Amino acid sequence: MRGPHNLWRLVRTGATFERTGAMAQALEAMDAPPAIRVVARILGWPFQWLGHKGDPTQPPVLRALTALGPAYIKFGQLLSTRPDIVGPDLARELTVLQDSLPPFPVAEARAAIERDLGQPVDAIFEDLGPPVAAASLAQVHRAILRATGRPVAVKVLRPGIERAFLRDVDAFWLAARMVEIFAPFTRRLRPRAVIAHFEGVVQGELDLRMEAAAAAEFAANAADDPGFRVPAIAWGASGRRVLTLEWVEGVPLGDVPALAASGADLVALSERVIQTFLTHALRDGFFHADMHQGNLKLGPDGALVALDFGIMGRIDPYTRRVYAEILMGFLRRDYRRVAEVHFEAGYVPRDQDMEAFAQALRSIGEPIFGQDATQISMARLLAHLFEVTEHFGMETRTELILLQRTMVVVEGVGRSLNPAMNMWETARPVVTAYIASNLGPQAMARSLAATLRVLSRFGPQLPHMTEAALVRLNAAPPPPEPRRTPGWVYGLAGALLGAALVALGTLL
Repeated sequence: MRGPHNLWRLVRTGATFERTGAMAQALEAMDAPPAIRVVARILGWPFQWLGHKGDPTQPPVLRALTALGPAYIKFGQLLSTRPDIVGPDLARELTVLQDSLPPFPVAEARAAIERDLGQPVDAIFEDLGPPVAAASLAQVHRAILRATGRPVAVKVLRPGIERAFLRDVDAFWLAARMVEIFAPFTRRLRPRAVIAHFEGVVQGELDLRMEAAAAAEFAANAADDPGFRVPAIAWGASGRRVLTLEWVEGVPLGDVPALAASGADLVALSERVIQTFLTHALRDGFFHADMHQGNLKLGPDGALVALDFGIMGRIDPYTRRVYAEILMGFLRRDYRRVAEVHFEAGYVPRDQDMEAFAQALRSIGEPIFGQDATQISMARLLAHLFEVTEHFGMETRTELILLQRTMVVVEGVGRSLNPAMNMWETARPVVTAYIASNLGPQAMARSLAATLRVLSRFGPQLPHMTEAALVRLNAAPPPPEPRRTPGWVYGLAGALLGAALVALGTLL
């Protein structure tokens, strides 16, 4: 339940950040204003003895997040995609955050499988082995599916993980509200929308039936894609807390020496990773949103195989078109058109100067062209980009968070295979093909036909709907309700006052 009772969890979080030395680093990286710094130190410094120690071999922020548990590890991964919030340096540090925990016993995994599937483990699987991978949410076992005799990967959720995550997410909501109150300038970044996005992602990952459905949809979309495939699902051996997929042999894309030793063309492979992601995002509007090296393998047949479908992204047709037009404008160095698209989509407020915005976009794009990819500093580029978005009052587009995050991750995968890879030139064929098929006369005819089909379905109701809308528009507005201060504000003020008195008493 959300509210001030979650303040204790925030105090424990602040105490852990203070004890591990992460508080000062995090506040500095986010360039936090004085009000946020004061509140954070009040929540942390007097109580640091209550904080977790963490692993002293890790950098401070990573040490604090891993000590606080799975939800904080996941949230750290999300923040690694938001350099506009945590700064480029800390975002880069968070990208190496290892989403791993010690495995839980095989006996607990067997009990969870039997409870979820309603059958003895030995009736479903042969040779259910020890965990081969353990992450913050679940762990994976290798087994043989008794019905087919084929090797499978069995994913099992950690015991009690749902309650632990939801408890911490409630505390995140309170933290987001506090940030918006004490630092109004952060409202442009929409902290609560970030938490809502995070909660939605986690909720999807905590029901493995949703992951199975996502894998099935992804496989159907990519069925005819050459050189790419998705493991088959064993539906009879899957449930809410258990997911069984075809076991995939191959070389992980993170093992570059092994890929080179296998004779793989690393340059071509880096281009295939980028173009596959963009094809799924633009063509289907449904893409794998966690395409790091650990979730990609090069199969024995040379196909790129995707794994782990807990985080998938979806974008609607209009947003896809906007995104493609922005990419194509940059590729053509037509910054005026890029600016127009931003204004047409409502990404930039109407009261801003379009010509000035186009000039700012030119200052972002021009340094990219004509340079070797190894000479482009993504940190400086992102820092400049966020300065521009803040100057022109652009709000965070939560529907594009996963897309932006995945594009950064996928570029990192491509660069690991081919350091000289140019993201823009690699993307050009896919974006050009999408533009040609979706912004020409044939695309306009398809859009018009779709509109007519919708109108035909609602045709008999249109007169009534129009009349009802006009009545609502002409009705007198209801009197405004008096604004009342929420009860949690008083609770928060009292808690902060109490923390301040403790701090003062400690000093005295």
